[in-house]
Amino acid sequence: MKKGLVFLFLSLAAIPDAQDLSLYEKKFFSYNKFTLPYRILYPPSVSEKKYPLLVFLHGAYEKGNDNESQLDIGGRYFLREENRKNFPAVVVFPQCPGNDLWADFETTTDSSTGQVIGISFPFHRQPTIVTATLKKLIDSLVSTGMIDPARIYIGGLSQGGMGVLDMIARYPQTFAGAFSICGGGDVSTSKLFAGKVALWLFHGEKDDVIPPLFSQQFYNRLLKLNADVRYTGYPGVLHNSWTNAFAEKDLLPWLFSKAKNQ
Repeated sequence: MKKGLVFLFLSLAAIPDAQDLSLYEKKFFSYNKFTLPYRILYPPSVSEKKYPLLVFLHGAYEKGNDNESQLDIGGRYFLREENRKNFPAVVVFPQCPGNDLWADFETTTDSSTGQVIGISFPFHRQPTIVTATLKKLIDSLVSTGMIDPARIYIGGLSQGGMGVLDMIARYPQTFAGAFSICGGGDVSTSKLFAGKVALWLFHGEKDDVIPPLFSQQFYNRLLKLNADVRYTGYPGVLHNSWTNAFAEKDLLPWLFSKAKNQ
C-alpha cells in the first residue's frame, strides 16, 4: 500500500471516535449549590414517543470536572450502531468530582504495609451530594416528557457499580433495571429493592481491587428474596471485567425488557 493511502486510511480511522463521542452533548445540572457535569446522548432520530433513560456511572479513574473522562469506559459501547438502532434511548454519563463518591465506603489498611485489607459500605440516611444531585437530574429529565418513567435504567463499574447498588436501594421506585460491574455495597439493603428492581451483577473472579465476594453476596441474598437477579463471574479475570460485561450479547436485551408496572 502506498504511503499516501496508508496515511489517509489511518487518518480516516482516527476520525470516527472523535466524532462519535461528540454526539454526547455536554451539559451541566445544578442543585443545592452543586453543579454536576454530564454528557447526554439522544436517539439517532427523535420522535414524539417516550424513550427509556439509561444512566451510567464511571469508576474512580474517570472522576473530575472536565466533562469528558467519564466517557472513557462505556461511551463507545452505547454509540455502537446496532445498540442505538435496536435500543433507542437517552443515555446519560454524569461525572463525579474527585472529592466525592457515588456511594460511601470505608477502607481498612494494614498499618505496616499501607495495603487495603478490608472495605465496608455504611449506608447512611442521606445520599452523597453527587448522588442526590443525580437523582434530581433524573427527575428533571423525566419532567421534560421525553422519558418513559417505567423504563429508567442504571449501570456502572467499580465505584460506579457501588453507586448503582446504593441508588437502587435508595430509589427503588425509580429504576426498572440495573447492572453493576465489579461493584459492592451493603448487602442488607437488598430487601429495599428486591422484587422492585431487576439486577445483573458482573465480576472478575480474580479481581484484586474489589473482591468478587461482594457481588456474590448480593446475588445469594437476592435469590433468597426471590428477586429478579443474575450473576456472571469471569474466571481468571481481574478488575477490568467491564470488557467482558460489554461483550455480553444479552445485556441490553435483558435490561431493556424490564419495565415498571404502571
